Order: sequence, then structure tokens, then C-alpha cells
Amino acid sequence: MGLLTLKEDRPTPPCVYNYRVYCCATVAAFCAVMIGYDSAFIGGTLALNSFKKEFDWSQYSTSEANLINENIVSLYQAGAFFGSFFAYAVGHYLGRRRGLQIFSGVFILGAGLMLGANGDRGLGLIYGGRVLAGIGVGGASNLTPIYISELAPPAIRGRLVGLYEMGWQLGGVVGFWINYGVSTTMPENHSQWIIPFAVQLIPAGLMFIGLFFIKESPRWLMTRGKRDLALKNLCWIRKLDTDDMYMLEEVAAIDAGLEYQQSTVGLGFWQPFKSLWNDRKVMYRFFLGCSLFFWQNASGINAINYYSPTVFRSIGLTGTNTSLLTTGIFGVIKAVVTLIWLFFLIDNLGRRNLLMIGALGGSICLFYVGGYIAVAKPEENPSSTISSGGISAMAFFYLWTIFYTPSWNGTPWVINSEMFPQNVRTLGQAFAAASNWFFNFLVARFTQQMFTGMGYGVYFFFASLMLCSIVFVWFLIPETKGIPLESMDRLFSKDLPQRRAHKIVMAELAEDEESFRRNVEGSGLGLEKDEFGEKKAHVEVV
Repeated sequence: MGLLTLKEDRPTPPCVYNYRVYCCATVAAFCAVMIGYDSAFIGGTLALNSFKKEFDWSQYSTSEANLINENIVSLYQAGAFFGSFFAYAVGHYLGRRRGLQIFSGVFILGAGLMLGANGDRGLGLIYGGRVLAGIGVGGASNLTPIYISELAPPAIRGRLVGLYEMGWQLGGVVGFWINYGVSTTMPENHSQWIIPFAVQLIPAGLMFIGLFFIKESPRWLMTRGKRDLALKNLCWIRKLDTDDMYMLEEVAAIDAGLEYQQSTVGLGFWQPFKSLWNDRKVMYRFFLGCSLFFWQNASGINAINYYSPTVFRSIGLTGTNTSLLTTGIFGVIKAVVTLIWLFFLIDNLGRRNLLMIGALGGSICLFYVGGYIAVAKPEENPSSTISSGGISAMAFFYLWTIFYTPSWNGTPWVINSEMFPQNVRTLGQAFAAASNWFFNFLVARFTQQMFTGMGYGVYFFFASLMLCSIVFVWFLIPETKGIPLESMDRLFSKDLPQRRAHKIVMAELAEDEESFRRNVEGSGLGLEKDEFGEKKAHVEVV
């Protein structure tokens, strides 16, 4: 078993892992580029002197300026919270692909509105534009992981959903370095701060255009009774004919899952709400999904993303350009580590192990950073150069980034995209995404006040919560890698310690696959081998 060896739920033709499935996932994942860019650029742009001069920042006291900063940042998260729920209705009636187009269009409208702000008009257009942009990314953050998980082969589902996280980090890198670039190469004028706002339109426009060239989710089409189009799309994505054994098995699993849901809960708009209310097992999964994003934000990542200049000043770095440069390096490290997570870790090491290892290593690093600030008090002893202790604190901060990024940064999105049944998947992802934006909002709204009131205690606070998250994962989160979407009910219904459920379900799936093949081969359907040596059954999928 090498680092790139895939753990398959059943024998899979190599053509299934083709460029088409990667292209569809990449286009959908562009919404994360929009999110990552915003989280990276907004704090640095608000710290630019050109922005402060245009909107006469000198008229405000420190507490008033902090409040305005927090309002500008957090209105985006507030809009995203509601956008996550709007996406449930859009995704249910209009589909994943069209829903993504609608929300990318809303984002473009909001981003364009922000460009009309200036000193004469005030901050109103920025406030309104950020609410609209938030609604757009909130809806897209709901639909993108669902869309990708529904078209992904199980063995690379983590990798494909992980493209969402990769897009987030790429957007972050651009956002960090855009701020550094305009601050060092442009005069302090209107153009210097408006350019970072304008760059938001690029990933949103690319996503909107790209969505015209990819296919709708076959599983969603099945739920809407569009079977012929669903099979056509699935064959295109898999590069297989309908009579291929792999296709027979996948379609049979989808049919069985839909039939079970139809007979127990139903596939209508309100049925998922009834299922949530009446089925404790479904409610439990909703609880797990929302809790994962609480623990993600409890790591402190969004406090660092949105207010990185404040974080680096607390360690002892001085000067806007120095803080922006250090923040840019932080973004590059996250992007590089995300690539390693994407291709080597998420579908091999697994979700549970990543979360626990990342939490343990990350908490140790934050305890060190907080301890350094408590002892050295760098903000009370300013210096033009950073001390050796400050350098060590920076090293541990970057080490924290290496632990956090391949664990809590993207893994909660992967788990939430795959663990819900088909009939509640959009609603489940809506609750999960909304919880992410809710906790994100709280962090964005109160981080400045936390640093003012708690000082180094902020680092101890987040480090302690990361340790608590290990207990949560160990007892409550099962491993989901390699489990087909239609078999997630088995995984979460096992009355076993969660650390053992994955192994048992994978063994059951292997037995089921062998039984299915024996039944097909013994039914007189005349299995033959095609030119690639794959067995094919001459039977129409029903």
C-alpha cells in the first residue's frame, strides 16, 4: 500500500478516475477560491493607510474603529449564514449546477456593488455588497461539497471534495499577496485599496462561465425522476456504458437507496424536515456535522485569517508591510500543505486520524506561542527587530499551520459532504454550512475585542479547545473514507465504538459486492469481456 494507493469499495475500472470528474469538481470548487480570497484580503485591505485616509479613520476612537472593522468583516459571514439555508430550496428544486450559477451571480452582484464605495458615498455600499457576496458564498458553500460528493467515485471522494479546500487556500494565497503587492508598489490612493476588492470578480466570473460546461449531479436527477438524463450524465462522468458491471452496481445502489428513502421518509421538500424531527439517527448526524464546524472555528483559524496583522503584532512584528509579508508566507504554507493533504493524506490516512493528530500538534504550538507572549510581552517592549524568542514563536506559529491545514481546515467539509442520506443531504449540508458561517461570524465579530481583553490568553483559549476536540472525534466520529454514499447509513447505525465501525462496514461491502457478481453471473445474462478485459453484462439498467 503506497501513499497514492486507493482504497476501493469494489473493483473499479481505471477510466472512472478520469479528467471529466476532476474538471467538474474543479469548476464547482471555484466558489472556495472566492471564500479563501475574502478571508485573506479583507483584514489587510482594511489596514491599508489609503483605506483609512479615504474614510477618515482618524475621526474614530480605537474602540469605534475596531467596531467598524468587525462590522465590515462579519456582515459577510452573516450573509453567508442565510445563504446556506437559501441553498436548500434552490438545490432541491433547481439542482446543484444551476444553484451554483445563481449564487455565483449573486456574489458577482455584491462584489460589483462594493466597487462603488468611496469617501463621499461612505461605507454603505461596502456593507451592502458584503451581505450580498456573503449570501452568494454561503449558498455555494452548501452546494459545492454536495455536488462533488455525489459525482465522485468513493475511492477519490475525499480528494475531489478536497479540491474545495485547495481552492480556498489558493484564494487565500492570492488575497495575502495582493495586499502586500499594492502596499509596496502603489501610492496611497483610491486605486490601492479598491484593486483588492475588484479581484474578487475574477474567480466568481470564471466559476459562473465554467458551470455552463459541466454536468448536473446524476443522483439529484434521479430524485427528480429524470432517469434517462441521470444515466446519460453518469455514463459521461464515468466514461463507461450503461451495461458495464461497475455501472450496474452503482445504479443499483442508487436505486436501492432512493427506494428505501421513498418508502420510509419520502423525497419531497418537507420530508427531510420530518426525518430530522422524527429520526434520532438523522438528528445525531446533524449534530455531528454542526459540531465539526464549532471545533474547526475553536482552533482559532478564522481569528488568524481575518485579523492576521493583529496576530503578528502580538508576537512582536511591527510595520504594516512586515505584517502583510509574514501573512503572505502563512498563506503559501497553507496552500502547499493542502496539496499534500489532497493527494496523499485524506483518502489514505483517513478523516479521524487527521483530525486528532492535527488537534494535538496544533494545541502544543499555540500553547508555546501564548507562553512566549506571556513571558516576553513583545507589545509592551517594541523593537525594530524581532527577538530570537519571537522568531521561535513565529516558527511554532507556522508549525501550527502545518498541523492545522491538513486536518481541521478541510476535513470537516469532506465528512459533511458524504455522511448524510440522499434525501436529507442538501438540508444537512445547509445546517453544517450555516453552522460554519455562524461560528465564523462570532469569531470575526469579537476577535479584536478578545485580543484587547485577553491578550496572550487568546492562544491558551484556542489551544485548550483543540485538545477538547480530540475527545469529541475519538468517541463520536467514525471513519468515512472509501464508504459509498448509499452505505453511510450502515456506518452510522452500527452500535459499536466508532473507531471500529469503518472496518466492519468495509468487510460487509466486500461480501455484498461478491454476492452481486455471483448473482449476475449466475442469472444467464451472458457476461463477456470487452477489449479492456472488463466484464460487461448485456442487460438494460432499470
